[in-house]
Amino acid sequence: MSKREPISGVIDRPTTSAALRAQLTAVTSIRDFASSDLGLPDNGSYRSYADVGRPYVVWNVVAAPEFSADPRLWCYPFVGCVAYRGYFAEIKARKFAAGQSGKGLDVFVGGVAAYSTLGHFDDPILSTMMAWNDTELASIIFHELTHQLLYLPDDASFNEALATAVADEGVRRWLKQQGRDRDLAAYLLEQERYLEVIALFDATRAQLRALYAEKLPPAAMREQKRAAFAALGASYSVLKMQWGGHAPFDVWFATGINNAHLASVATYYSCVPGLERELRAVGGDLPAFYRRVRELAKLPQLQRDNLVCGKPED
Repeated sequence: MSKREPISGVIDRPTTSAALRAQLTAVTSIRDFASSDLGLPDNGSYRSYADVGRPYVVWNVVAAPEFSADPRLWCYPFVGCVAYRGYFAEIKARKFAAGQSGKGLDVFVGGVAAYSTLGHFDDPILSTMMAWNDTELASIIFHELTHQLLYLPDDASFNEALATAVADEGVRRWLKQQGRDRDLAAYLLEQERYLEVIALFDATRAQLRALYAEKLPPAAMREQKRAAFAALGASYSVLKMQWGGHAPFDVWFATGINNAHLASVATYYSCVPGLERELRAVGGDLPAFYRRVRELAKLPQLQRDNLVCGKPED
């Protein structure tokens, strides 16, 4: 936070590279659109820039028991309980992850390029985000500002799904406003493919949840778990071939996917379809949608989950 500089000053500085200047110019336009067209908070967040001098701003550790589809939770002031533990130093994250693995848990360590302080501070744009194109920048800015709009302690799935749904809708509107039909088509195709992989993850997680409930001997459980992840890898490879050899999550499959990976995906996407239904129900009117999700936020979590995170026929 101490390294924050106004974006306008960084843009005007003669020593600023052309690439960084172009990215920050795009950020300024995106940030204005977020408030003027999407109704997201109009404050000092993402109007400054900070070079953090490392590839990621934090590293998150996700851990899940060997025979569970649900992640371990950690609880903090303000944000409540979430399915990860964050570190500013990678070496500390990996040391903690090794300890969790030594206890028999499935573990995943992921670098994070951006995060939100939920409006408690004016969050800067970070150097860790500058490798992204402007569509990706728009998505993350819309996502993180949504956390400032509404955030429920102890309900990470709702929070992340809401931010994801608003970001997706925001990117579509932003590209349409700019008349970038080709970029919009590319974005929609990328999202379609991403969701196909998410569907594979969801199916495997449901399969494993049923397996873990059987209480088989550990050796038999491990063998069936291994077979389930092997089948997931095979299905993913088929999708990659259909798409010409490129697909998201390659690193996960290359390094070995486990319960923790599936749990982290579920946190972000399990409730997205329900929130998208809510947005369609109000005809895409974002202010009406925000009013609706604030009403949902007042409900007990189980009731909210049944309304938003279940399937329409549930």
